[in-house]
Amino acid sequence: MQTLVRFDNVAVSFGDQVILAGADFRIDESERLCLIGRNGAGKSTCLKLITGAIEPDEGKVEKSPTLRLAVLEQTLAESSSQAVRDFISGGFREQLDRIARYRELTAAAGASREALRAVEALEREIVAGGGWSVDAQVDSIMSQLGFASGKTMSELSGGWRRRAALARALVSNPELLLLDEPTNHLDISTIEWLENEIRSYAGAVLFVTHDRSFVERVATRIVDIDRGHLRSWPGGYGDYLEHKAKSEVDEDSANREFDKKLAEEEAWIRRGVKARTTRNEGRVRALEGLREERARRIRRPRTARIHINESGETSGRKVIEVRHVTHGFGGTPLLRDFSLRVMRGERIGIIGNNGVGKSTLLRILLGEIAPEQGSDKLGTNLEIGYFDQLRRDLDTSRTVAELVGEGREYINLNGHKKHVVAYLTDFLFSAKRARTRISALSGGERNRVILAKLFTTGSNLLVLDEPTNDLDVETLEALESKLEDYAGTLIVVSHDRHFLDAVVTRTLVFEEDGQVRAYAGGYSDWARREHALATEEDHGNASPMKQAGQRAKLAGSRKLSYKLKLELERLPAKIEEIESSIGALNAEIASPGFYKQDHASSKARLDTLAALEKELASAMDRWSELEQQSAEFQGA
Repeated sequence: MQTLVRFDNVAVSFGDQVILAGADFRIDESERLCLIGRNGAGKSTCLKLITGAIEPDEGKVEKSPTLRLAVLEQTLAESSSQAVRDFISGGFREQLDRIARYRELTAAAGASREALRAVEALEREIVAGGGWSVDAQVDSIMSQLGFASGKTMSELSGGWRRRAALARALVSNPELLLLDEPTNHLDISTIEWLENEIRSYAGAVLFVTHDRSFVERVATRIVDIDRGHLRSWPGGYGDYLEHKAKSEVDEDSANREFDKKLAEEEAWIRRGVKARTTRNEGRVRALEGLREERARRIRRPRTARIHINESGETSGRKVIEVRHVTHGFGGTPLLRDFSLRVMRGERIGIIGNNGVGKSTLLRILLGEIAPEQGSDKLGTNLEIGYFDQLRRDLDTSRTVAELVGEGREYINLNGHKKHVVAYLTDFLFSAKRARTRISALSGGERNRVILAKLFTTGSNLLVLDEPTNDLDVETLEALESKLEDYAGTLIVVSHDRHFLDAVVTRTLVFEEDGQVRAYAGGYSDWARREHALATEEDHGNASPMKQAGQRAKLAGSRKLSYKLKLELERLPAKIEEIESSIGALNAEIASPGFYKQDHASSKARLDTLAALEKELASAMDRWSELEQQSAEFQGA
């Protein structure tokens, strides 16, 4: 098996902070590796070392100079006037450069062996990189992800811009795909599509994510960044937890044995034995070595210890009741005749794709929005803690301690006083970081600040709208554990399937027929029913291309001319025939002896392939044009 990337004794530090120390690591072809570590452990640093964005302080990062890789960055793609198609096509920049160099070389190449070898090497790279039909591949990925033609990046929501970045990374079919928090801003349907895409992906994939369900379904190996070292375990997330727990038990046992031996040697030296004698000099040197080894030991970082300040008041038995609610925007209903009763102590999860109305439902339940039809009523003695409200009102000019403590040095937690900095260390903020302005924090740190602030306020109804974004796995597990003990009522909106399974006992699901239904249990209990989630399209927010496709299903008064209709009917068979020819040529080119024949013969076959791929792209464009035209006539 070919190794694509190798770390050899790599060390990286930023100031006094050691990120990697003597790290060894490799990525083999076709692997699906997940990189795990708490925020700040060095996950993004590892990705930058692989791309060459940074160099190691010590050691080597070895990779092939021709390695084709693509990166999905953690940050959202910019909202700009750039066409979505042009943005996605940017993933083919290197392939387009290869094609341009190939054309230059073939136009200028003489008969020298060196020139022919250069042309043949470029031919192999172009074929390996996906071939000559760049436009057809861009069309294909746009179709898979549901993009409308003619859209600009500024017209897309955050979730759709994330999809565009995914398409840009996937379109060039790289040998190594690097994904930094790929599930952020994606809804459940798109996450599941991505899982299937990566599982069937021919190249290697290295990804960083906090989504434990995604890790369990996708990863073949997990690499843990632990105190500067990279430790690797095969399998998914469940296997990782078992291996990690055993490793920590073994480490603690070894440390106890070491400390016992060190204590015995320290006691020996203190007893005044003549250590300078020849017989004992070796023992003294061994003791010095033990002391140095003990000084180099790095303790495991502290785990998150989350506290929730619960209200001293008990809410009424009936917390929320809505009856026969219908509500929508611009004439498009999001809720139809929806009724719900939430009782004290219930733990409810709201599940649905982006744009179907989850946040709208939440605001109706909390009385922030009056429904167009129906009634909603809040119960008595409610003290509400609302995560999304704090996110909207976050004052980025204040420090973490100022915001959470509201200017006070001490906060009250369930009747006990605690210093605000000590409280923040439980949320994994160092004393220095607790005095940092919010504006300087990462997305994950800001979410931890909001949770820390929210949990200082007494509540008996806790409402969390997407609380898990950018949180590391350890913080997520600490949050889940504390929510399990929460005595009040809980309502959660989340795309994190593992989180939903861990904390809720009832789900409200936006399903494809436009109804919101209640089910007992968490996400997995609903998924076993094999129902489908509603999409934006189900609520009338489809892209122009998808709306055209929907209209094509309806009977219409206008039709294509007989000639165009006949052309449309014949195009699928023509496309299939061209694709078959391309497949046969690709198999011929991939054979071991192809490049051993004379250059003229191989160039002729490659030119034929290029012509066929161009013909395929043209046929696909014509088929799409006629389909849309037919749909527009029928919808008129």
